[in-house]
Amino acid sequence: MTWIVTKYAITAFLVVVISEVAKMSDRLGGLIAALPLVTVLTLVWLWAEGQGDAKIANHAWYTFWYVVPTLPMFLVFPWLLPRIGFWMTMGASVAVTLASFAIFAVIVRRFGIELL
Repeated sequence: MTWIVTKYAITAFLVVVISEVAKMSDRLGGLIAALPLVTVLTLVWLWAEGQGDAKIANHAWYTFWYVVPTLPMFLVFPWLLPRIGFWMTMGASVAVTLASFAIFAVIVRRFGIELL
């Protein structure tokens, strides 16, 4: 149980630090948020818990492919925010991400990459 609490505390701390840095500097906050810190932590947690190399490597592999279709959201969000407000922008961003993911999954399936 201590291990799970430690994992939560470290991961939550990271999110809080990023949001606090973003308050002070948009650029630095964005840079830190763009770093794959959560993925790196996940890989460390998997390794520390004795998961095999194949499991850890697969996680990194699929993370790469799942990140690509999220990128359009980062262009849509700042464009929509001043036009339709925060919550509508969040909803639209989720919809854009889901649509991008569906389209991307169909495209990469042609190359033998199964995301769904």
